[in-house]
Amino acid sequence: MARLNWGMIGGGKGSQIGPAHRLGAGLDGEFTLAAGALDHNPDAGRAYAQELGVAADRAYGDWQEMLGGERNREDRVDLVTVATPNATHFEITKNFLEAGFHVLCEKPMTMTVEEGTEIVKICRKTGKICAVNYGYSGYSLVRHMRAMIARGDLGNVRVVVSEFSHGHHADAAQADNPRVRWRYDPAQMGASAQFADCGIHAMHMASFVTGQEVETLSADFASTISSRELEDDAMVNFRMSGGTVGRLWTSAVAVGRMHGLTIQVFGEKGGLRWAQEQPNQLYFTPTNGRVQVIERGEADLSPEADRSTRVTIGHAEGMPLAFANIYSDLAATIRAEQAGVAVDKAADLFPRAVDGLRSMAAVHACVASAKADGKWVDAVPALLKD
Repeated sequence: MARLNWGMIGGGKGSQIGPAHRLGAGLDGEFTLAAGALDHNPDAGRAYAQELGVAADRAYGDWQEMLGGERNREDRVDLVTVATPNATHFEITKNFLEAGFHVLCEKPMTMTVEEGTEIVKICRKTGKICAVNYGYSGYSLVRHMRAMIARGDLGNVRVVVSEFSHGHHADAAQADNPRVRWRYDPAQMGASAQFADCGIHAMHMASFVTGQEVETLSADFASTISSRELEDDAMVNFRMSGGTVGRLWTSAVAVGRMHGLTIQVFGEKGGLRWAQEQPNQLYFTPTNGRVQVIERGEADLSPEADRSTRVTIGHAEGMPLAFANIYSDLAATIRAEQAGVAVDKAADLFPRAVDGLRSMAAVHACVASAKADGKWVDAVPALLKD
């Protein structure tokens, strides 16, 4: 089977996220990196794309040049990944979707609810995919967690607790370091810093595993380092569409935490917990029973877990493998569309534009709530109330 052509915007040499995307996209032999505009410096971007094996005529200086160059090619890219600074996501994604390309956009998909609404409308009009890289939803046991909850193993879900807290911005002496300072600059981050950066991962995870959406929320934001205009710590309480109560904590000043993405779900029949730093184990405790350790890769897991397991039991699973599952989902969906057949349900799990819109609505709802001393506010975007 011929590989799909893949293009990347951003994610150049020295990028934090670029290598994870390239490893993930290449793992299954589904995609070939055929085009790229990888750097804000046109010459550097062209040179690095060619280092990665992209032909010279498809190593572009910027996204506009790439759009013009790919638009009318018979072998044009099947999927474009947008891995540029946050404020550029909307414009690039919008233009490629309107030109008929499928897009995988890094989070946040947009900076405003209005932009997110427009992206969803474009997807509905064109039929093109806009996936959003909530890549942690690609972990095998996260998908098994979702499957267990969906089939009723926990019964009615009462409470979900999600965290994404680290301590990498805790040193006040580093607050003016340009590599840190931009994250708390409203001109570059928009209305929120820590919640928009990490908190939306935790909130998306809560929705992904429970199958419920956030409807209302109450937020408390804090700038624990006084020079920061935007928050470096946030606590959010929320209520979900199926009646589940949610608690979320996200922080950049949690000294001793390295990554800190965890999810716990408590239902009438039992509880589940999973931590991204120990992704091979999912802990299940039946009500009035003993803790059971579910190992990634063992027999008799769900189809969702089986399909997304990459290495044999006992070996470590990592972030690029989770990204690979997102790319695998996208490849399966694109191929199903091309063949005119239904996609495998176990592959139909990638986050979509509506997830990106819900996240941006949550960001702005949290900002409004925090400014109103934690007042409960509506978190459902207007477009999705129809």
